[in-house]
Amino acid sequence: MSRIRLTQRRVDALRPRHKLQDLRDAELKGYGVRVMPSGAKRYFIHSQHRGRRVWKTVGDAATITEAEARARARSLLATLRDGRDPDATDPGAIPFETVAEEVFERYGRRWKPRTLRVNRIYLRRQIFPWFEGRTIGEITRQDVQAWFRSLHATPAAANRAAPILSVIMQQAEAWSYRPEDSNPCEGIRRYRQARSERFLSPEEYRRLGEVIDRHEADRPLHVAAVRLLLLTGCRKSEILTLEWRFYREGRLYLEDGKTGPRTIWLCEAARDVLDRLPRSGRSVFPVKGYRAPWMWLDRFWMEVRSEAGLEDVRLHDLRHSYASMALLSGESVRALGRLLGHEKPTTTLKYAHLSDASVRDAVEALAPVLAGDRS
Repeated sequence: MSRIRLTQRRVDALRPRHKLQDLRDAELKGYGVRVMPSGAKRYFIHSQHRGRRVWKTVGDAATITEAEARARARSLLATLRDGRDPDATDPGAIPFETVAEEVFERYGRRWKPRTLRVNRIYLRRQIFPWFEGRTIGEITRQDVQAWFRSLHATPAAANRAAPILSVIMQQAEAWSYRPEDSNPCEGIRRYRQARSERFLSPEEYRRLGEVIDRHEADRPLHVAAVRLLLLTGCRKSEILTLEWRFYREGRLYLEDGKTGPRTIWLCEAARDVLDRLPRSGRSVFPVKGYRAPWMWLDRFWMEVRSEAGLEDVRLHDLRHSYASMALLSGESVRALGRLLGHEKPTTTLKYAHLSDASVRDAVEALAPVLAGDRS
């Protein structure tokens, strides 16, 4: 949150952005001005009172001067320091967007950087238009249900936004902005979505193998990345962020996968792919000139799948296909859970702990199929 010495000239010069701005005064602690995306500006105080956070709007910048707002804020903050309750010190009176920003600043540290960026998009596009400007304490279960129904035309976005709103409400309780057990998101049923898993057939594997073989001379790194996806069942992010230090003893030791640290046993074909690559830096796949690493591979995949007549196949479908081939080759669901690095047993049904040797044997059994053996 920015800190500047607020003056009338500086407040007048503030311009709205796509998200709200809170600017704290560098001189009077707890006093600041909020600039809404609509252009409205409101002076506020935000402080502690008897272990509880207090938010109070001091006045609208359109109706009072900065000097008047500063005087009011100084008086209100002095009242709080004296242990007395100023008018409207209910912590539930704090604006929803203020709590949301605090959640993203503090709780958001638990999210991976890309998750944080994506969650902020859902906050801005799906959540703020409905709840911005309301106080955190007044939002009810009926409000959340009405909001969720309003997103029926975009069920995927609704299902992604609902947990984000729930986290905001959970933290509002934890920080005493709302009463305990008052999360209005509890029990909201997600929209059903048609599953879009796509599995490659043996013939499609053959066509894909022929196409990537043709590109190996001119696009060796791209081809290697696709082959590793085929041979490991890894997530795209796990391959594209792979570093050479993670590869040792014929395995990949991922420190920070989607579900946390995990070990990936590599079949001989996958080891051969890695061993043939040049080690010219820290990353296995150094990506330069792209805002996002996945764009580097996505563009290549668009070309490859078109040449192979697989226009409806996504890169993530290679992971689905790996799982399908594993089951068809006789591997148990429990072994598959280990191979894919699932966090919850329910993801691949219930599975028990297997020895490392069992997982290694499962990987080796799949190698001839997934390596595209066309003999």
